Amino acid sequence: MTEDVLVVVAAGPGLGRSVALRFAREGVAVGLVARATDRLTDLAAELSAAGARSVATAAADVGDETSLRAAMGALRSELGPATVLVYNGSAYVEGAPTTLSADQLRLALDVGVVGALVATQEAVPAMRAAGRGTVVLTGSVAADRASTSAAAVGVAKAALRNLATSLHKELAPDGVRAVTVTIDGVLSGPKALDVDQIAERYWQLHSADDLPAAEVRFPG
Repeated sequence: MTEDVLVVVAAGPGLGRSVALRFAREGVAVGLVARATDRLTDLAAELSAAGARSVATAAADVGDETSLRAAMGALRSELGPATVLVYNGSAYVEGAPTTLSADQLRLALDVGVVGALVATQEAVPAMRAAGRGTVVLTGSVAADRASTSAAAVGVAKAALRNLATSLHKELAPDGVRAVTVTIDGVLSGPKALDVDQIAERYWQLHSADDLPAAEVRFPG
């Protein structure tokens, strides 16, 4: 699959790095979107050493539509159309439903859901034209668990799951995979899940012969 182009939006040092490295080892070209691309310099070199066909970075505030569309367009011009999109954007906002401000909820939704929609809209037309492609939206078990301390996170992740389900129904007939991975656990700290194992799951979702369901869970 060396002709593939992976774009990781909200690429960080944890899961984003692991996903990018897993695909790089297959000779895939990798594009990285982050707020500050100077932090991605070392990762870009690491990806090249791991076997990525090419690597490019673009700066964007993923909660800002104009900024994100510009970044996706820049990567498309440099690497070619994305065949795999991984969206990791999420904003942690503290607050119970009765204390959460409207602006705080908007931030969680802009970063966690609207950004996913914008990135998908930028990537999907070329996937549809090719009759293949993968969109993976990183979800969380917070979608299942109401919270009195971080209500906005659960709302955003529940909305993301619904978006992924809608995308799956729309895109599956065209051969495009759309799936959310509901991660049941934390990604940092002493009880953190193994991000390399999650990255392997993302690779399997793209490379398997059959289209995945609209939602998969990790572990699971």
